[in-house]
Amino acid sequence: MEITVHRTGELTSALRAAWHRAMDESPEYANPFLAPEFAIGVGRGRGGVRVAVLHEGGEPVGFLPFERTPLGSGRAVGLGLSDCQALVHRPGVTWDTGQLLHACGLSVLEFDHLVREQTPFAPYVTGTFASPVIDVKPGDGDYPAWLRATYPGLARTTLKKERRLGRDVGELRFVADERDPRALRALMAWKSAQYRRTGRMDRFSRPWIVDLVDHLFHVREEHFTGLLSVLYAGDRPVAAHFGPRSATVLAAWFTAYDPALHYYSPGLMMHLRTAEAAARAGVGLVDLGRGDKEYKDWLKTRELRVAEGFATRPHPVSVARRMWRRPVRGLRNTVLAHPGLRDPADRLLRTVGRLRTEGLPATVRAGRRSRPGPG
Repeated sequence: MEITVHRTGELTSALRAAWHRAMDESPEYANPFLAPEFAIGVGRGRGGVRVAVLHEGGEPVGFLPFERTPLGSGRAVGLGLSDCQALVHRPGVTWDTGQLLHACGLSVLEFDHLVREQTPFAPYVTGTFASPVIDVKPGDGDYPAWLRATYPGLARTTLKKERRLGRDVGELRFVADERDPRALRALMAWKSAQYRRTGRMDRFSRPWIVDLVDHLFHVREEHFTGLLSVLYAGDRPVAAHFGPRSATVLAAWFTAYDPALHYYSPGLMMHLRTAEAAARAGVGLVDLGRGDKEYKDWLKTRELRVAEGFATRPHPVSVARRMWRRPVRGLRNTVLAHPGLRDPADRLLRTVGRLRTEGLPATVRAGRRSRPGPG
């Protein structure tokens, strides 16, 4: 096994084609977060992004995108943003993890959404977690019919709210592939406000994430498209979703809605319309991402499993990194796994978020509402 390491800007068309071929040959690697386009997008704003290419007989057969720090620790590309991580490879390919890390110049590689089928990384997994998905054509039927049969009360309530929203605000109109960048800015502003309101880290306060989303919005390739969908009431956008899509998988990434219309549950309407549109476009799976949320429990048809952990080789940096990060992740996972801890923590974060917002001068609050964060 020969391993070469490349900057994302050094990926030739032949290497990208081989990467796409590996995705096509294994359904578990069809997720758009595993595509070269996502790694290239992250690499535009993160200087440490690299791609390890595994060669057999001179032919590229495996691809691992990662981000390297100056101290030699590494993390899966887009860690904290990506809902799917893996060494994408052709069927039958395997590797020695120690050799791989050495070739990459890494002492440790951290991951938190690793595809479960990554057998050589199995000894380094510290936990596995449910990642809900929607089969947009479950069984022999369609998803709306499945949802009506599984949750009849939820379906009736959502339809009633849709009719009321149409009467109160304007006729509902769903645009599955919206190309107006103003709608994308509205989505980021809503999401930014939601992060602050709920006490979470505002991802859109980071310029590189804003630039990444802007960049992916303009990527329209056979294996990767940045897809923006918007629900309008009349001419008013009420909810939106942006996420990457491969030929067969849509990743539910950023969904937000106009908070003034929260009573109508526009976010749930958005998810339902998105799943229906995905089915019409030939997508088979909507990946909702790891995490315990009530709406995911309603919408999912089944669950995948993803793993987190630290692949390491003997090195002082790997020991220090693992000692620092593992307790933090363990505490977070303990809180999220137990409603008795998770719900009070969530209420506390919302209170902190409200106090932060209410404590700002009115002019600052207005300015923050008008744009997603960075100047």
